[in-house]
Amino acid sequence: MPFDIIGLGLATLDILIRLGELPTWEHGAGCSAVGLDGGGPVGTACVAAARLGARVGFVGTAGNDQLAALKVQSLREDGVDLSRLAMRDVPENQVVVVYVNQNSGERVFSGLHCFGSEPLQVDELDRAYITSAHFLHLDGTHPEAALQAAQWMRAAGKKVSLDCAKSDGKSIWGELRELVPYADILICGSGFGRALTGHADLWRAGEAMLTLGPQIVVQTEGKDGSYTLTAEERFHTPAFDVTVVDTTGAGDVFHGAYLVGLQHNWDLRRVALFATAVSAIKCTHLGGRTGVPTFEQTLAFLHQRGYSMEESCSESITTFEHSQGENNHAIDFNWPDT
Repeated sequence: MPFDIIGLGLATLDILIRLGELPTWEHGAGCSAVGLDGGGPVGTACVAAARLGARVGFVGTAGNDQLAALKVQSLREDGVDLSRLAMRDVPENQVVVVYVNQNSGERVFSGLHCFGSEPLQVDELDRAYITSAHFLHLDGTHPEAALQAAQWMRAAGKKVSLDCAKSDGKSIWGELRELVPYADILICGSGFGRALTGHADLWRAGEAMLTLGPQIVVQTEGKDGSYTLTAEERFHTPAFDVTVVDTTGAGDVFHGAYLVGLQHNWDLRRVALFATAVSAIKCTHLGGRTGVPTFEQTLAFLHQRGYSMEESCSESITTFEHSQGENNHAIDFNWPDT
């Protein structure tokens, strides 16, 4: 049976520590919660999509120790296919300590020095497996393998989604830049558009990114929601107001949910609303994956706030934006069948 989504990229094991202030060498600091969860941009997007009902496979690497076993378990327990996972005869090195601010939910990461030291190789890829999916989701990890997989998807007439993380607005690494022309859906964090195009204005940056190849550009801006552009329309989707515990994985979860929305052939406003809701629910829990809801839980969350995925989403979104002080014109855009 073909897959809806194949993710090729990074999956980590996250050790989460929630605290009010970071310890120093002079002063320790107590913590309010400790957790263990799977992480990584593509790994978490894959879990989110699978939990929302998609058929998902993950292509990446894992080590040979107990930490690796926990990482693999965190993917497998949500039904993500790991038949093409490349095992390495070394201790797991994709491990991250995540310090979460208990007051804001913001976080800072600390990874191993040897993080990602043995990337996936092109000759370890299964072309038929990858191109069996409707969507390939990438995060720029394993750059040579990612580029080859994207080229295969392009040749097969399939769709590629690219996760471009937050940037300082000044620079991005070359391998990620090389993947942009192969992305049909480009979802990027704050500052990436400016670093890639030189435009500080979100709309101008989005327009410039569209000229590079993507059909859809989505810029996620945390509390400010997301900004979507295509050749036919542009719109802003505000974030939901929830009690934030941890923002770890919020963008990654958004990406997985976004692809699920596309798989349902919803218009893009409906897709963005759905992905925003899934990400918001996740943020009410510690960890990047623990709080990811099911499809039914997400619909219930939206229903409680007056939204139905069966109604005209453009009208629903416009109403929401009026309540937030926004007024954007809705233009229908239907994703073509794949």
